[in-house]
Amino acid sequence: MNKPLADRFRPQTLDDIVGQRHLLGENKPLRRIIESGSIPNLIFYGPSGVGKTTLATYIANKTNKTLRKLNGTTASTADIKEIVSQLGTFAGINGILLYLDEIQYFNKKQQQTLLEYIENGSITLIASTTENPYFYVYNAILSRSTVFEFKSVERDEVEKAVYRAARLLEEEQDIQIDLPEACARKIAAGCGGDVRKAMNALELSVIAAERDGDRRIVTEDIVNGLVQRSAMRYDREGDEHYDILSAYQKSMRGSDANAALHYLGRLLEAGDLPGACRRLMVCVCEDVGLAYPQAIAIVKSCVDIAQAVGLPEARIPLADAVILVANAPKSNSGEQAIDRALADIRRGNSGPIPRQLQNKHYDGEDNPNKGQFYRYPHDYPNHYIPQQYLPDSIKDSVYYHYGDNKNEQAFQAYWNKIKHGDA
Repeated sequence: MNKPLADRFRPQTLDDIVGQRHLLGENKPLRRIIESGSIPNLIFYGPSGVGKTTLATYIANKTNKTLRKLNGTTASTADIKEIVSQLGTFAGINGILLYLDEIQYFNKKQQQTLLEYIENGSITLIASTTENPYFYVYNAILSRSTVFEFKSVERDEVEKAVYRAARLLEEEQDIQIDLPEACARKIAAGCGGDVRKAMNALELSVIAAERDGDRRIVTEDIVNGLVQRSAMRYDREGDEHYDILSAYQKSMRGSDANAALHYLGRLLEAGDLPGACRRLMVCVCEDVGLAYPQAIAIVKSCVDIAQAVGLPEARIPLADAVILVANAPKSNSGEQAIDRALADIRRGNSGPIPRQLQNKHYDGEDNPNKGQFYRYPHDYPNHYIPQQYLPDSIKDSVYYHYGDNKNEQAFQAYWNKIKHGDA
């Protein structure tokens, strides 16, 4: 079986590697480490298809070490022991470079099995993970490794790689490939920064292309059929999930309706209607709050409609709600107030509830000062009467501070007049 184009499209130099200029550009630390030939234990962190395996293979070839590959989803402790058994033999005469893909799937015991060998240098570990290694990789491995973060490849870089791969296919198959710029751009845009996906799409496009003798004519119709939608990176259990949700809420909080709609679109395109709705309701309460409290009811109604009609129609009420939240005045005074109250409680600042607030209408014989002493505010002018509500030990605590928006300033002016007689 022929290898996929992505596996045949391997770089000969560091400059041939697509993207990752922040790591592999001139005088960048990782490039200098590789060029020195003295390779430490490395952890490559980033999304799939961005060159982690490619770079590990390149490093192994340049260091003359024996390359062994394991995948954390399928490998066992026995597989590690089999690699260890090669140490000191002809197979591992120059040392072994172990490329461990998806290390996050190795349990603690499996990772510990490697410790002795990566510490004494008999095995050089290059591990890759699509998840944050500081959460998923055993601390002892982390402390003996250097972490480098790989990023999604920019569309322009992917497009250049598509043209280079097309030339490789021409040489392999002794054919001429007509690849219009619009088709290359569509393939690059549709891979979501994943070079491997772009290579697969190109290879399939050439296979499906119209034939004219030794020519293969790739058309937009063919490419559109193979790249039907933007291949966004989205994993509901991974970092990308939380990155999109975070960007979604921060864009609404930052009053950027265009950015908020973009991230809403990414959530809906991935089918994450619950995530879009939940974060929207959190945002309207947390970030709009008392500056425009009516927005809370409006957003809840939009969310109810979205959940009732489902996708794709759900996009309409959600877009309305997102635009409303982004453009509404902002106040987080409510959130700050409850957080101050909770912090006080967690520090142990509480105390007995004042007698007049207790749900008690009978005093025992042991109480010399009988009576509820609660004054009903509605019996007094302006429905207000001063009395103590907080426990004695924190009776002067202030948790809520009025925001500077028109709505809360009106509240403050009203109550200053009632409570303090301010004009």
